[in-house]
Formats: sequence, structure tokens, C-alpha cells
Amino acid sequence: MEKGYSDLNFAKLDIDRVHRRGCSEAVFGACKTEEQLEKIFSEFKTRGQNVLATRVNKEKAAYLKEKFPDIRYNETAKTLVLTVKEEPKYGEIAICTGGTGDIPAAEEAAVTAEFYGSNVKKYYDVGVAGIHRLFASMDEIKKANVIIAVAGMEGALGGIIAGLVDVPVIAVPTSVGYGSSFNGLSALLTMLNSCAEGMTVVNIDNGFGAGYSAGRINKLICTGRKNS
Repeated sequence: MEKGYSDLNFAKLDIDRVHRRGCSEAVFGACKTEEQLEKIFSEFKTRGQNVLATRVNKEKAAYLKEKFPDIRYNETAKTLVLTVKEEPKYGEIAICTGGTGDIPAAEEAAVTAEFYGSNVKKYYDVGVAGIHRLFASMDEIKKANVIIAVAGMEGALGGIIAGLVDVPVIAVPTSVGYGSSFNGLSALLTMLNSCAEGMTVVNIDNGFGAGYSAGRINKLICTGRKNS
């Protein structure tokens, strides 16, 4: 009888998640070996499911590329995607960064959101130090169903955007900054204490979490929820 997961001894893959939650399981690649990732990707591929792995370094990516020629590696995001079945994409998510240094977390969010079925538009380096850059793109940003704001330093970008739009904003604090930013803690606390309504905050550098949540919200907006 099917257990709902595939037991590889070192990992129990939640193969039933795609039916239970409407999306396949993601793999955290940082603490897995090349051989373990190969077995995980092979199992999901055999099951006809797409695979997303996060926090994968270049060496592991090169190894897996030899095993799966169609795999796509985003070096900035450190993500690996193997598409077994093309899925439709819905709506639009806007991803904004305070600076260039925030792009790795933003790219992780973008890859994740696209993997789970959303269209994405990017607005990079629009931070508050030159806020006219943000205002120049606001008309376009406001067209999105969900906005992801990625910022380090003092982390003010999310609150600024949330105060200007009428859609959900998901803020991602990053570990970018000088000593007193405490590896992203300063940005995290700023975002958590924002007085702008409608902003949700994920953990430091957690682009995956932001991209996943934004994708779920966007898909519900576009397709509605099926009653069970």
C-alpha cells in the first residue's frame, strides 16, 4: 500500500504533497551530498514530478548537470530546477530589492515563485537611499497581485512599499549590511515593527519562503480555491 512518501533511507520524500497541497516538495540542498541529491532528483523524476532544490553550490550543480542535462541552475539564487512537466503560470508577482546585494535572496524568491506557477517581474536596486528609483516604477509594481520586498541594511523598503499599495507585501530581510546590522537582524526588526498594514515578514535571507507564499496567494487570486 502506498505510504504517501518514498523512503530512500537517508530521506523520506513527500511524493503525496503534490496531490495534498497542489505543489511538489522542495529540497534543501545545502546539507545533502551530490549522491543524495542525484537519488532525490531521480526519484521525483521517476514519479513524474518537477523538482526544486535550494542552496546548491556550483560543484553540486555541475555534478547534477552531468546526470540530468535538462536541469537549470541559477548561480545567483543557488537553485536547481528539473522540469518534468510544464505547468501553467498565473498572474504576476513583483520582486523589488533595496540594493544589488539583495539580489541573491530576490532571485531565490523569483525562481521559487516561477516554479510554483507564477509570472514574475523584477525591480532591482530601488532602495530608499534613492527613493525616486522606486517611485519611477510604482505604476508597474502596483499591477502585481503580490509584492516581495527584499532589503538589508535598515530594511525600510518593505514598509515604504506596503504604505503605497493595496496588495499583500511580503518582506525579506537580508544579511547585507555593516556590523550593526547584525547579519540581517536590524532589517528583520524594522520589518516586524513596520506600521504599514498588510506586510508579512519571513526569516532572514529566506527568499524561498517569500516566493512560495507569494505564489500561493497569487494563484488563489487568479484561480480561486476549489472546495473539497
